[in-house]
Amino acid sequence: MRLYTHPSCLEHDPGPGHAESPARLRAVLQALDQDRFAAIDRIEAPRVTREQLLRVHDAAYVDRILATVPAAGTVRLDEDTLMSPASTEAALRAAGAAVAAVDAVMGPRGGHAFCAVRPPGHHATPDRAMGFCLFNNIAVAAAHALTEHGLKRVAIADFDVHHGNGTQDIFESEPRVLFISSHQSPLYPETGREDERGVGNIVNAPLSPGDGSYEFRELWEGALLPRLHAFKPQLVLVSAGFDAHRNDPLADLRLGTEDYAWITSRLVDLAHAHAGGRLVSSLEGGYDLQALAASASAHVAELML
Repeated sequence: MRLYTHPSCLEHDPGPGHAESPARLRAVLQALDQDRFAAIDRIEAPRVTREQLLRVHDAAYVDRILATVPAAGTVRLDEDTLMSPASTEAALRAAGAAVAAVDAVMGPRGGHAFCAVRPPGHHATPDRAMGFCLFNNIAVAAAHALTEHGLKRVAIADFDVHHGNGTQDIFESEPRVLFISSHQSPLYPETGREDERGVGNIVNAPLSPGDGSYEFRELWEGALLPRLHAFKPQLVLVSAGFDAHRNDPLADLRLGTEDYAWITSRLVDLAHAHAGGRLVSSLEGGYDLQALAASASAHVAELML
């Protein structure tokens, strides 16, 4: 089990009162400093390359983000997404972590990896930053797996409470990538309807406000996991958002820590059944610090098994 992170991911600062604060990652890393996680290989995330970013993002957009380095304070890209002096470096390391993790699990040792990084990524589209996201970390990882490792079937499982609209936009015409998402609806970004199917490779499964463990597990067990198994992925990627937790302030689902352990164990089983155990997970949302720390810990504990 490998953990990828970088100090710069703590320095990205959208400003006082912003939900996507450095305290989020600090809480996760502190939780993973417990003795039960001592066996994890901890690896400093490299920078993603421009070439790797261009597989999923437009060149003009990449250049704009790389050039946006305020001397102080913040620059607002949209209502929710801001950049500080350290944001560009953090975004490069966050996407680079996912690429390095793919390379590692595709190597002889295989195994699992968790990218404890920020900013998150799954809302970033080919040409737009949104929803706290600058580069689409998990999409960059998937495109790298297709291009550099020659894979024909890559699955992305996204259980963040918000729909991963950017990941869907990037891969909706790419049959080698299966994108599976459970998310609350209605909720930001107001995408993720069941009739959004791409070329048959997009599976959206909305949950209603107030839904909890029973509805979540029934949805994954009855519909989403069978679809993933039928695809027989050669690599499993996970957009691991923990904001469907009952204590999260930005949504209205009612999952508990045990639900994140459950879905992680099922995805690990999927990876072992079809992908030689190869699984890479990258941190997305989660905005109650205690719930985030506990849920991420439960997630990583399952990845260690």
